[in-house]
Amino acid sequence: MTTTSRALRPAATVGSVLALAVSAALLSPASPAQAAGNAVPSYEVKINLTVAALDSSHAPSAAVKSAFGITGSAKARSYSYYDTDDRALDAEGWSVRLRHKDGSSFEETYKKRFPVTDGNIDAALNAANAAGFSSSDTNYKAEVDWGYGKQTLSFSNEKKRSAGDYPGTSLPSGDTGRGWLVNDVPGKLKDWKSAGWGAGKLGASRAHGPVTAKVYGGAWGASDDASIEVLPVVGAGGTGTEYVVELSFKTDSRTDAATLHKDAIALADSKGWLYKGDILKTQLILDRY
Repeated sequence: MTTTSRALRPAATVGSVLALAVSAALLSPASPAQAAGNAVPSYEVKINLTVAALDSSHAPSAAVKSAFGITGSAKARSYSYYDTDDRALDAEGWSVRLRHKDGSSFEETYKKRFPVTDGNIDAALNAANAAGFSSSDTNYKAEVDWGYGKQTLSFSNEKKRSAGDYPGTSLPSGDTGRGWLVNDVPGKLKDWKSAGWGAGKLGASRAHGPVTAKVYGGAWGASDDASIEVLPVVGAGGTGTEYVVELSFKTDSRTDAATLHKDAIALADSKGWLYKGDILKTQLILDRY
């Protein structure tokens, strides 16, 4: 009996230790999951110019090209935005664009916008994070659009589709384009307000457009990605043509973006080319087409 009792004691002791360890693990609170950090945006400075910046052929004048380092020849691109007649997607800060650059595949872009108030970009990034747009979501590219007096934080999901038999910058019919966009809709938009909400609104949308722009590239200041886009749009009354001229610079640095913004405005103003306001192309096209 004594021998048997001694033989059993170590096993009983091991079992007790294991039981205590399991109990402690069950009673200990789980470590909180680490929240994803804010996204790190790139920046695009967008300054509008007046038609005084164009020559008689509605291309940037030689003086404008020289002033802003524009050296590339014109490249065409056509695009349409898709939304319902009551602009349900736009009301929720979403825009959906189908674009075709000459010689390239179609680009399907699904973009969610967050306002930047009083220049507080970090507050906008916090709001975006709370809505599910953080550094962990690599499907979306974060960018701050920095206009004359307005800043907007956006998150873009871009998908490609073969241009197939569509030459130049031609676009498919509205029905075909809508079908593509619905088929490829990302999850965040698809279920934005409720299950299937975004897919349903996009399925009920129509094409606003198309419009065809010409873009001239170059490099200026701290940006090796400078461009001028000249976009003809139908006049506000539904007839005639107006020209939107947008000077833009891309950079990954907030400091460089601030410098580019200040210097571009000063130079354009000194030459009499500056449009002192913000022309939002998405809103303009949704309004007029």
